[in-house]
Amino acid sequence: MSTSTWTSALWATEQFRAELCAFLTAAVGTPERVEVVALRPWSALWRVAAGGRTSYAKQNCPGQAHEARLVARLAQVAPDHVVPVLAADADRDLLLTADLGPTVHQRGGAGDPAIWARIAAGAADLQRRLVGRIEDLHLTVLAPADATTYVADAVGRLTALGPDDPRRLAPEVAVLLEALLPTVERWSDRVEDLELPLTLLHNDLHAENVVLAPDGGLRFLDFGDAVVGDPLAGLYVPLAMARESLGLPTDDPVLWRIADAALEVWSDLASPADLRAALPAALQLGRLARVESWRRCVATMTPGERVEFGSAPAVRLASLLDPPPVGGRAALG
Repeated sequence: MSTSTWTSALWATEQFRAELCAFLTAAVGTPERVEVVALRPWSALWRVAAGGRTSYAKQNCPGQAHEARLVARLAQVAPDHVVPVLAADADRDLLLTADLGPTVHQRGGAGDPAIWARIAAGAADLQRRLVGRIEDLHLTVLAPADATTYVADAVGRLTALGPDDPRRLAPEVAVLLEALLPTVERWSDRVEDLELPLTLLHNDLHAENVVLAPDGGLRFLDFGDAVVGDPLAGLYVPLAMARESLGLPTDDPVLWRIADAALEVWSDLASPADLRAALPAALQLGRLARVESWRRCVATMTPGERVEFGSAPAVRLASLLDPPPVGGRAALG
């Protein structure tokens, strides 16, 4: 593969810049200023000033080039949960969204358990509304029933790489993960027994990806890592980040209250007791969504970028050996 075909190289070309400006002009008028906010191997983000207002343009790497069409759908189904979409080109995965101001993290809200509970509840409400309404978007599906096969395949693929490949899974970790496969199967069975419908997992939902709208509601952004899976698995990232931000142990009642805010949304389909009992297993399976999104990103990285980020899928896969962010190892049964 020529370096000219890698996304990170293309984003720096004059040709892409011209295409981006044409997209912006059609949406909001000729931009007065287009500033790079972030240029990373997996996505690029620009701040755009045009017509007296600010907006943000984004494009993802090929493995995650679903965000424009996904967020356009979310804006139709649940506009009260996502940042307003000003323009979306699904074919090129170009997305332009309104600037709603500082994120929850920038506002200092990450230290407030009540905000995390609102994030968890809002994300669950969005998931519930999307049941049966995103199948045609062809997102990656990670069903609980497929978890054991996914782990086994990932272990085999990453272990088979050359010893100098930064993506390689260490053989000693592979042995531990292979021994964990029966446990992964038990986790899958426990989650499947709830019979909850598959739906959207944001898969990177933390305080930097949430903003407070003028109406006081929370709006979610950055859906590049999204997959379809068991809804409770979608709590892995927000609960892990809440625990880190709040400095709490895994068995702290505050974390369970945050989780309960989301579980309430599904309490008509399964009892609160059953939802709570299955949550730690679901959170472990939620780690696989992080493996998958990193796998998609690493696929089109340059050799230099892989040196820095190539180990991410293996690191996320190895995290299955860690206890879940809520409940701890004992809660897995």
